[in-house]
Amino acid sequence: MTGETQHNLRGDYSRMRPDYTVEQEWLGYSPEQHELWRRLYARQAALIPDYACDEFRDALRDLDFGAAIPRFDAINAKLEPATDWQLVAVPGLLPDLTFFDHLAHRRFPVTVWLREPAEFDYIVEPDIFHDFFGHVPMLFNPVFANYMQAYGRGGIKAHELGAIEMLARLYWYTVEFGLIDTKRGLRTYGAGILSSGGEIGYCLESPQPNRIGFDLLRIMQTLYKIDSYQESYFVIRDFEQLFDATAPDFTSYYERLKEREPYAASTVLASDKVYNRGKLVSGAI
Repeated sequence: MTGETQHNLRGDYSRMRPDYTVEQEWLGYSPEQHELWRRLYARQAALIPDYACDEFRDALRDLDFGAAIPRFDAINAKLEPATDWQLVAVPGLLPDLTFFDHLAHRRFPVTVWLREPAEFDYIVEPDIFHDFFGHVPMLFNPVFANYMQAYGRGGIKAHELGAIEMLARLYWYTVEFGLIDTKRGLRTYGAGILSSGGEIGYCLESPQPNRIGFDLLRIMQTLYKIDSYQESYFVIRDFEQLFDATAPDFTSYYERLKEREPYAASTVLASDKVYNRGKLVSGAI
């Protein structure tokens, strides 16, 4: 994922190509790393039936990559025929424009390094488990895959217009921490949730956070938390709603939002469609 941070980046950037891609070097993973992968996978896979949307659950079952760290080339052999996407190996977090360019060309960057055992429950920046387990199954859904490409194209334009911060909020509250209203009730499709042992239950069952209906401009005006569970989650009707939301030219949206102060992450508006009004609310507007 994108993420220009203030701390030193993990990952070996010394052998990357100009587009930040590297070789996965699958044979370089140790038996201990494969065992850690199996433990991470087993924990999350056990939670998926109760909390994930059907699209994610079905793709995860069909891929069945719990035995060892997956080989990107093997997954690409299935992914490209399904949605014309491919995975590319990267050393870690990417500059925004590089990340957007990959998405715009239907390439999803996946970090090659794996967290340490001490980071089993929490990691500061995305590793291969987050990127792969959280993101890759949803790329097999054609509508969501098209949304990701549209987001990448929009990101390139946002970069030119100085509006990346607003667009990043959309990515955060959909791709990373999005919820969807299904016949089985609210479920999640967000990679940050699906790869988390704790937040996957919290986002749907805890009375603490807000659960609010998807509203494009509202989301782009809302701050988010990077070091704790989210104070608000946004709920889509279906993936077509996401794709349709990215169809218009965002230029006018950016101009409107630049005149407004962002909302705190816990804010609930009178105009919101509220699925759950959380106990962390800082105030209603």
